[in-house]
Amino acid sequence: MSSSSIYRDRIYIIKDIILMLVQYGELNQTALVSFCGLNLKKHKPILDDLKSNDFIASIERSLGKRIVTIYKPTQKGVDFCRAILEPYEKLFPRKKAINEKNENKT
Repeated sequence: MSSSSIYRDRIYIIKDIILMLVQYGELNQTALVSFCGLNLKKHKPILDDLKSNDFIASIERSLGKRIVTIYKPTQKGVDFCRAILEPYEKLFPRKKAINEKNENKT
């Protein structure tokens, strides 16, 4: 792992996905993955789990010959984020990047 990459626990990835969708209302799969700093191949199962648990919804739209997947937050996902994920992050804040820790020591 390079020094510029930061490990994120699955729970924080889930929170980032839901919050990004709340912020934008809806995003296509490429934008969502990019904005959240994810790898589609690696993190697609998380999107599938969120969808199967009704935390996010997806629809497919045709754009010419392409089919684009659009994700939206659900009320259940927003409620889960507020009731579970936000208090969790208050109790267990995310780890800072190694570079930030080193900068604070000097």
